[in-house]
Amino acid sequence: MPTHLPLLAPTDGAVCCGTVTGSVISVADAERTARVFKALGDPTRVRLLSLIAASDDGEACICDLTEPVGLSQPTVSHHMKQLVDAGLATREQRGRWAYYRVVTDALDAASQALRP
Repeated sequence: MPTHLPLLAPTDGAVCCGTVTGSVISVADAERTARVFKALGDPTRVRLLSLIAASDDGEACICDLTEPVGLSQPTVSHHMKQLVDAGLATREQRGRWAYYRVVTDALDAASQALRP
C-alpha cells in the first residue's frame, strides 16, 4: 500500500524552487570551456596530456610522444596543436623540436566550470 505524504505550506512565503542566479557561466566562458572539452573529447589527446604531465620535468618533446600513442609525428603534432589552441598545453620550439607542457590552471578551470 503506498504511503501518502502530507503537503506542506510554505511558512515564510518562499517558493519551492529558486531561480537560476549568480554562478551561471557566461556565453564567452561557455564557448571557451566547450573548446577545452572538445579538445579533451579525443582519447589520444587525453593520453598525450597524461604523457606530458607524467614526464620527469613536466614537459615532453614531440619526438618522445609519437611512439607511446602509436601515431606519426605529423598526426601527433596535429593533436598537440588542438591542445595548444584550447589552452591546455604550451609549445616551445627548441631548434628542430617542439616541447610541450600541460597548463594545469586550464585543466583546473575546466573541472570547476560546471560546478555550482
